[in-house]
Amino acid sequence: MRLNIRAELDYYFAEAADVLLALEVAPMADQRIVEDLLVVDGANGPLLPVPGEESIGRRTWLEAEGRFLATYTATVEVERATDPIAGLPAASRRALPALVVPYLWPSRYCEADRFAAFVAREFPGLEGGDLVLAMAAWIGEHVDYRPGTSDGTTTAADTFISRQGVCRDFAHLLTAFARAGGLPARAVSAYGLGVDPPDFHAVVEVWLADGWRLVDATGQSQADGLGRICVGRDATDISFMTIFGQAQLNQQTVTVTRG
Repeated sequence: MRLNIRAELDYYFAEAADVLLALEVAPMADQRIVEDLLVVDGANGPLLPVPGEESIGRRTWLEAEGRFLATYTATVEVERATDPIAGLPAASRRALPALVVPYLWPSRYCEADRFAAFVAREFPGLEGGDLVLAMAAWIGEHVDYRPGTSDGTTTAADTFISRQGVCRDFAHLLTAFARAGGLPARAVSAYGLGVDPPDFHAVVEVWLADGWRLVDATGQSQADGLGRICVGRDATDISFMTIFGQAQLNQQTVTVTRG
């Protein structure tokens, strides 16, 4: 599937601040960038690209002051198998690649250790892909998608209690559930076809059998309609824009259409 992507960020910085952007689609085996362009107005000095987590994608350092405009456009060819994960086995933890092992552990926003008893009680006898699907179904049934009901401090435990949130919160909760069930899981920022309201999207990858499998806990996007930007433990690692200072949001838009 071909995706046409456009993201526009319009901010105002009263004082100079360091900014780390993560807007560009990551070139990967299952998603090929046909063309893309990042244009930034309002940066002091050059843009400094650095690799993302696990060298997937890249982030861009810059110093911003005054009116700041960043525009990213891309055409991406997604060539990703959409085989169902039902029936896929969990991988042997002793055989996990070194880079996968840390995704078994709790992290700042995904307190997996707090969900171990719940997962064992709620999903008895399920393993691998069947367990992941049951977890995603539970979240879809018990958590309401409501913009504006969470913020940058909201954790998986907070979402579990409030039973509401946005894609970031759904992804954190599924990630925490999966890790509590002994499955490596990582958060993924992405551009998603069909996301409503349109915005940067957060999904999950769970390590099953011998590789990562994409799962959208909100159910809004399919695997072949996602363009990954970067991956990480949780929102700490996958934020599209990290500001070391203060800024005022003027406007922000994300558009993803089928090419």
